[in-house]
Amino acid sequence: MSDAELSARQKYITKPLLNWVRGVLPTMSETEREALAAGTIWWDAELMRGNPDFSKLLSTPVYKLSAEEQAFLDGPCEELCKMIDDWKITFEERDIPAHIWDFIKQQGFLGLIIPKEYGGKGFSATANSAVVMKIASRGPSAAVAVIVPNSLGPGELLMMFGTEDQKNHYLPRLADGRDVPAFGLTSVDAGSDAASMTDVGVVCYKTVNGKKTLGMRVNWAKRYISLGPICSVLGLAFKLTDPDGILGDEEDLGITLALVPTDTKGVDIGRRHYPGMQAFPNGPNYGKDVFMPMDWIIGGQDRIGEGWKMLVTALAAGRGIMLPAMSVSGMKTAAFSTGAYARIREQFNLPVSRFEGIQEVTARIAGDTYRMDAARRLTLQALDMGEKPAVVSAIMKYHATEAMRTAINDAMDVHSGKAVIDGPKNYLSSAYRAIPIAITVEGANIMTRSLMIYGQGSIRCHPFIQREIEAAQNEDHDQALEDFDAILFQHIAYTLKNMARGIGHAWTFGLLASAPVDGPAARYYKQIKRLSAALALTSEAAMVTMGGALKRKEMISARLGDVISHLYLTSAVLKRFEDTARPPEDAPLMHYAAQDSLHKAETALNEVIRNFPMRIVGWKLRFALQPFGVRCKRPSDRIAIKAANAISEPTAARDRLSEGIYVADDIELGRLDKAFRMMVDLEPVKQKMRKARVRTADEAEADGIITGNEAAAMREALALVREVSMVDDFAPEELLGKPPARPAKKRGKAA
Repeated sequence: MSDAELSARQKYITKPLLNWVRGVLPTMSETEREALAAGTIWWDAELMRGNPDFSKLLSTPVYKLSAEEQAFLDGPCEELCKMIDDWKITFEERDIPAHIWDFIKQQGFLGLIIPKEYGGKGFSATANSAVVMKIASRGPSAAVAVIVPNSLGPGELLMMFGTEDQKNHYLPRLADGRDVPAFGLTSVDAGSDAASMTDVGVVCYKTVNGKKTLGMRVNWAKRYISLGPICSVLGLAFKLTDPDGILGDEEDLGITLALVPTDTKGVDIGRRHYPGMQAFPNGPNYGKDVFMPMDWIIGGQDRIGEGWKMLVTALAAGRGIMLPAMSVSGMKTAAFSTGAYARIREQFNLPVSRFEGIQEVTARIAGDTYRMDAARRLTLQALDMGEKPAVVSAIMKYHATEAMRTAINDAMDVHSGKAVIDGPKNYLSSAYRAIPIAITVEGANIMTRSLMIYGQGSIRCHPFIQREIEAAQNEDHDQALEDFDAILFQHIAYTLKNMARGIGHAWTFGLLASAPVDGPAARYYKQIKRLSAALALTSEAAMVTMGGALKRKEMISARLGDVISHLYLTSAVLKRFEDTARPPEDAPLMHYAAQDSLHKAETALNEVIRNFPMRIVGWKLRFALQPFGVRCKRPSDRIAIKAANAISEPTAARDRLSEGIYVADDIELGRLDKAFRMMVDLEPVKQKMRKARVRTADEAEADGIITGNEAAAMREALALVREVSMVDDFAPEELLGKPPARPAKKRGKAA
């Protein structure tokens, strides 16, 4: 099309802008394109577009477990939790015992996600999360045994992409445990950069059973493969090449996925890593000139080269289920135990839960747990509606595992020596050691925050950018100009609306924004709207001024990711508060979580603007969007104390917050809870003793301060407090794995 045939708009506006866009577009690898295309957009898009419609959020249905799912949770899952002894698994046997594996297989734990028609349970995302959350509260190693077969791996990939023959053969065997799956992605030389993996297959022929068979000769070296040392079928990612042109003219065919029986000649499995002193099977595996027929490719020969797209599509949903469930389980255990322990332990004749230094920490545990459990629930609601929200799943993976790290560290600080000494009485140390594993797997957290959350969200959630990129990359320049022209002025109008909205909300503190509810949470909806408009405009400015360089400005990208993340987490907190009919006891937790996330979101936005590479743009953004600085403040001390009290007293809020973890009378958590409740019930008696400055029940009874019945109850309670406060000790021979030379000394009785 000549310039004479162009409209004035196309000639003087659209064409120059199209040429400019072509010049600033980032180079994008095929793996990046496929990652961008994976999954769906959902509430994340509403938040990133500047004007979220809260009716869409609040109308999201709450999924209720089916009768079958609830029965499984109350039956086999409860029974499995009774069987698990994490100390024995991780320190004595250093392996998951055979009887636990047998139970897991027989009861169908390996087939939670597999449809019923193939012999699996066909459970919802919500049920899968509930099962993992309960098991994880008994120990990370046993939880991983259930997580791996039900997340990214052969089962999920077969369900989404497998041929009917592959599904019919493998899925029933995976569901009943005849086959144990693992998935080999991480190359020894490449890590998270799948495009650089050095595991290679070559298309070739081989005579098999007297017949010339088309297949692949594959060599690989993988590491960090969970269940790899014991798997019977290995999902394998490798680069397939065709140097002899057997399949056509193209030599590099791309990343391909195959299912490999591990008894195949050339496959080497069995050696183990020792991740974080956890006992779940994890290790390297290797393949030397392993011949695979073409029908071993997941989805068959037509799926050659689609491996990365298949993986990121599966991750778009799976990353939002298992790791968040395990993380929230750890946080619930931290909240449940720390509130109780702080309440029963006394210093200077007062429970340590009443010291403000402790309250600051326990409030953080309580608020963070409420927030991440709310986000877990909201994400599961989306998944059970059929969404596969890739950006939300990345948010959940990063923030759930980081929140678990903070909560467990805080719990360790409050428990002090009790948490430092390992042994059967320590209910925190195993989770503490497992945290780096969760941080690292399924996309290391630094990479997830710096590259994935905003990097994927900025393009997928924008109403026009992706189409503009496609137009700019169209080799038919005439069609590209027509397509770009059709989008451009819609984009300009969208930007101007967000500019007006962002400036208006900023200069009025968001007070004029609408809220879908009244009551104590209404102001937080208004602040989400204010920050959403500010994020949309700031994101637009970043993409326009930095173009392709934005991909390399990882600190900027990470902070923009923090903004969208905390707006999502705040949305989840508000949704949970509404879903549970606004219980007054939960209000301090809701306020703490919402205020903390909004403060973090606005602080991250402030840091983006302060560090904006083009300073004049940064100054203008500050004047427009943050003229009064960061307006959303951290939770006040008053709110923090109320949030801390919610878990250090036997409240309905504490019960709701810890719902879903395993607690029984015969385990340490159960004994701790019993001591906690006894001491709270005896608080009036304890107050008499404190007032008289008497520490023992015997002395208080002798002095007539308390009655005989009160003294008996107090002695029983204090004996239990002493028991749950004790830590383990071992004969040197026991620590070396040898039988003890002499029996342990009996402990003295409580005073």
